[in-house]
Amino acid sequence: MDPLTQGALGAALAQATPTKTKNVAIAGGLGFVAGMAADLDALIRSTTDPLIFLEYHRHFTHSLAFIPVGGLLCALAIYYAVGRRWQLTFLQIFVSCTLGYATHGLLDASTSYGTMLLWPFSDVRLSWSVVPIIDPVFTITLVALCVTAALKQNRVFAGAALLWVGVYVSTGTIQHSAAITAGEEIAASRGHVPLRLEAKPSFANILVWKTIYELEDRFHVDAVKVGTSPQHFTGTSIPKLDLSRDVPWLEPGTQQAIDIQRFVDFSNGFVAVDPDIPNRVIDIRYSFVPNEIDPLWSVNVVTEAESNAHATYQTHRENPRQSFGRLWQMLTSD
Repeated sequence: MDPLTQGALGAALAQATPTKTKNVAIAGGLGFVAGMAADLDALIRSTTDPLIFLEYHRHFTHSLAFIPVGGLLCALAIYYAVGRRWQLTFLQIFVSCTLGYATHGLLDASTSYGTMLLWPFSDVRLSWSVVPIIDPVFTITLVALCVTAALKQNRVFAGAALLWVGVYVSTGTIQHSAAITAGEEIAASRGHVPLRLEAKPSFANILVWKTIYELEDRFHVDAVKVGTSPQHFTGTSIPKLDLSRDVPWLEPGTQQAIDIQRFVDFSNGFVAVDPDIPNRVIDIRYSFVPNEIDPLWSVNVVTEAESNAHATYQTHRENPRQSFGRLWQMLTSD
C-alpha cells in the first residue's frame, strides 16, 4: 500500500505491543519508520534495464524471512542517529522496529499487487486482493487512531487501530469472495467456463470490483458492485498475447523478446497487445475504471532494434478526472 498506510500500521503494532519502550509516541515513531522501510527496494533501478525495478519491488525486502534483517537494519540506523539522544537502548529500538517492519509484507500481500512473501523458498508473488492499494477510509481511520494513541500515551487506541485493520481486511475478504462469485455468474451467463478468474478491488474502495476471467484465446473484463444490491457493469474482452501473431517480426532470444517474457511473468500472464498501439504489450489486470481495459503500465517494443536493446517501460495516467467520474457513477449507482 502507500507509504503512509504502511507506516501507520507499523506504528500501531509497535504502540500496541507492551515492550521496554514505555513511551507510546516513541514506539509508534520507530514502528512508523520501520513500517515504511521495505519500500526502499524502489531504489533498485538500472539506467540500462527499465524492467529491473518491476522485478525487485515487493521482492526480498517484503518477505517474512527478511523481517528480522529489516528490523535490525532499521534499528542500527536509528540507534546511531538518535538512540543516545533519546536515551533508548538498542534492544528497545530493535524490538519496535522489528514489529513495525513485520507488518509491511503482510499488508502489501493483502492488495492486488504481487508480493514475494515466501522468498527465498518461493518466488510466487502472493496477492490476496482484499483491499485497494490506496484507500482513504482505511488510511485516515488508522492514522487517526495511531496519532491519538501517541498524544494520549494510551495503547488502547493502538489496539483499536489494529482491530480496525482486522475488521476492514475481513470485510474486504468477504467482498472479494462475493466478487468472485459474481464473476463466475457472469461467465456462466455467457456460456463460458473460465480457465481462471480473479477479482480485484477498484481504486480507493471495496464496493466495486474488477473481475477478469481467461478463456483459451481471450480475457474478459467486467465490474461488479457487491453488497446488499449487487450490480454488474458490462465490460469488454481482448485477445490474449500471442507473440507469433502479434509481433511476428520479433526474433526469439533478443533482449526485447526476453523483456516481454519478464513482463508476462510479472503480470502473471494477464497480458495482451494494445488494440490501438500494435507494438505495446499491456497488463490488463489494472485500470482506473474497473470494467475497462485501460492499462496503468506497459512495455513497448520497436522493429529494427539492436538484438541487445531493451523494451521500454511506460506508465499511463491519462484523464484521471474523467476516469474518476465514471468510477464514481458506479459507486453511487442504485
